[in-house]
Amino acid sequence: MNAPLRRVAISVLVLFTLLIINVNYIQVVRSEDLRSNRSNTRVLAEEYDRERGAIVVAGNPVAESVPTGDRLTYLRQYPQGPLYAAVTGYYSLIYSRTGIEDAENDLLAGSDPRLFVRRLADLFTGRDPSGGDVVLTLDPAVQQAAMAGLEGVTGAVVALDPSTGAVLGMASTPTYDPTQLSSHDPDAIRAYWDSLEQQSPDPRLNRAIADNYPPGSLFKVIVSAAALEDGYRPDTVIPAPDVLTLPNTSTTLENFNGSICDPSGEQQLIRALTISCNTAFAQLGIDLGEDRIREMSEAFGLDGESFDIPLRVEPSGIGDIESEAALGQTSIGQRDVRMTPLQAAMVAAAVANDGTLMTPYLVDQVRAPDLSVLDQTDPEVFSEPVSEDVAGQLTEMMRSVVDNGSGRAAQIPGVQVAGKTGTAQVREDVPDHNWFIGFAPADDPTIAVAVFVANGGGTGGDVSAPIARQVMQAYLEGQGG
Repeated sequence: MNAPLRRVAISVLVLFTLLIINVNYIQVVRSEDLRSNRSNTRVLAEEYDRERGAIVVAGNPVAESVPTGDRLTYLRQYPQGPLYAAVTGYYSLIYSRTGIEDAENDLLAGSDPRLFVRRLADLFTGRDPSGGDVVLTLDPAVQQAAMAGLEGVTGAVVALDPSTGAVLGMASTPTYDPTQLSSHDPDAIRAYWDSLEQQSPDPRLNRAIADNYPPGSLFKVIVSAAALEDGYRPDTVIPAPDVLTLPNTSTTLENFNGSICDPSGEQQLIRALTISCNTAFAQLGIDLGEDRIREMSEAFGLDGESFDIPLRVEPSGIGDIESEAALGQTSIGQRDVRMTPLQAAMVAAAVANDGTLMTPYLVDQVRAPDLSVLDQTDPEVFSEPVSEDVAGQLTEMMRSVVDNGSGRAAQIPGVQVAGKTGTAQVREDVPDHNWFIGFAPADDPTIAVAVFVANGGGTGGDVSAPIARQVMQAYLEGQGG
C-alpha cells in the first residue's frame, strides 16, 4: 500500500474510532443525563403518553392526569389548585415542574425502580403504562383554615403532628393556579406565567420553606429552653430593666413601644416570656453566653443546614455573633437570626412532644398503579433539644403567654393552648413581620402550628395568633376534640 492510501486508511480508522467512542459515550455515559434532561422532547412526549400518577390528600386527588384524545394523551389538572399549589407545584410543558411534582417525579411518571415489575408486566400484557400515586400527610380542614386565615396577606402557615412530624398543613400566600401552567396551550401557559412574573410578591414562592425571616420574640422560647436546661426555673427572678445598654456600646435596647416590664427592674422568667420583655431576654442571653444559645438553637434545628421533606427546606440559623452586644440582639430574635415558618413550627412541636423533635415529612406513602403500597414513611427523631422536664416547664410558660399575655387571641374555648408571639423588625421603612407559634391541647398536644405574616404591621398577638387559633380549632374539631 502506497503512502497516500495508507494515510487515508489511517484517517478513516481514526474517524470510525472517534465515532464509536462518541456513540458509546452518549449511549452509556451520558444516557441518564440526556434521559432526565428537561429539554428532551422525546422523553417529554413519552411522559405525556403515560398516565401520570395522582397526588392524593385524604383520599382525593389534588393533582391528576385526565385523557385528552389529543397528540399529548394526558392533561395534568389540579382540583382546588390554589389551595394546594405551595405543595403540589406544577407540571408544565414550558416551565418544567416544581413542588411534589418534581420531588416525586420518577414515581409519578412511572420510571421509579420500584415500578420495574409493573413496567415489565405492562410490556408483556400490552397494558398502558402509568405512574404511581403519592399520598400526602396534609389534612384538608387544616389546609383550608390556613388559606382562609391568610387571605389578603402575604405569609405562610405550617402545622405539624408533634408526635410524628407529619405535615398537617402547609399554606403560602399569595397563591396561583397550577392548572393554568399545565395546559397544552403554550401561548396560554406563557401568558399566565407572564402575569405571575409581574406580581409582587411572587405567588410561586412557597414561603413556608423556601425563604427564611427574622423571628423576633419567637426566639425567646429557645433562650428560655437554654436557661431552663442551665438550672433556671420558671419562677427564677431575672433582670428586666426599662432600658438595656448593650455591653461595650452606647446602643440602648428598649421594650416594645418603650413599655416597662416591671417597675422593680426585675421579674420572674415566666412573666418575662408572658409579656415578651425584650430587655430581660437580651440580658438573659448575654448571661448564658453565645455557646449556650448557639448549642440550643442548633438542637432545635437552627443549624444553617437545608434538608428535604422531600421538598427542599431553606436553612434556618442565628448567624455570626461577634460581641456580647450582638448576642443581646440575637437573644430577642433580631440581628442575623432567620427561621423558615416550618422551622418555627418545629420549635413548637419539640416542646409539645416532651422535648423530642420529630423529622417533618409530607409524603405518607407512595403507591403503585394498582394501589398497593410501595413505601410508607416511618417517623424519625430529628433531635432531642430539651429534657421532658424542661419541655414541661416551657409548656407552662407558653400556656401563660396565651392565658395571660401577648397570645390571648389564640385562646380556644374549652381547650388549653400554649404559644408564643413574635413581632420582628425588618427595616424602619416597612412594617414589622408578625409571628405566632403554638400547640394544642397543651396537656396532650396533637397539633403544633406556626403562622407568619410578612410586614403585617401589627403584632404577632393581634395579626398571627387569631389565624393560629382558626387552624388549631379546625383540626381539633375534625378529630372530635
